[in-house]
Amino acid sequence: MRGLRRRSVQAHKRSLGTYGERRVHAELREEHGIGVGRVQRLTAAAGLRGAGRRPWPRTTIRVEGVRPALDLVERDFTPGGPNELWCSDLTYIETGEGWLYLAGVLDCFSRRLVGWSMACHMRAELVVDALEMAVAHRRPDGGLVHYSDQGSQYTGLIFGQRCRQAGIDVSMGSKGDCLTTP
Repeated sequence: MRGLRRRSVQAHKRSLGTYGERRVHAELREEHGIGVGRVQRLTAAAGLRGAGRRPWPRTTIRVEGVRPALDLVERDFTPGGPNELWCSDLTYIETGEGWLYLAGVLDCFSRRLVGWSMACHMRAELVVDALEMAVAHRRPDGGLVHYSDQGSQYTGLIFGQRCRQAGIDVSMGSKGDCLTTP
């Protein structure tokens, strides 16, 4: 029994503390043919716990009481030329130090990423920085529509003000629309 406990602790250590009872059991069963009941008792007695999964972040968080912009696009993502329709969205990347958030601005005509920004937060500045990069690179003139979902970053005052300053019309679809563009 002592050797089995030692092997359980070693399997847990080899995984850098990430293996819990089920993974330790699978490893010991594969190597030594050891049954589940014994491993459950041994891991519990040794105080071994696996690393839990981090919760997935939500990127589209609507703000109650804030009216989103009208949907000027109505799911027609086929502009006639560049700088007529841009789409934006947020995504997240899990790193060893936590979540990293990425905002991107896509020109729907060329399918090119024209602006992006990364940060360890999802505040409105993240999407504004991506928009600023796109505006600086593309220098759009009138008639550009910026399409996004109804997340708080896009419905925020700072984003709307920056779009107005650049002469960009804001359009918002329902939650998740930017993820399903063709």
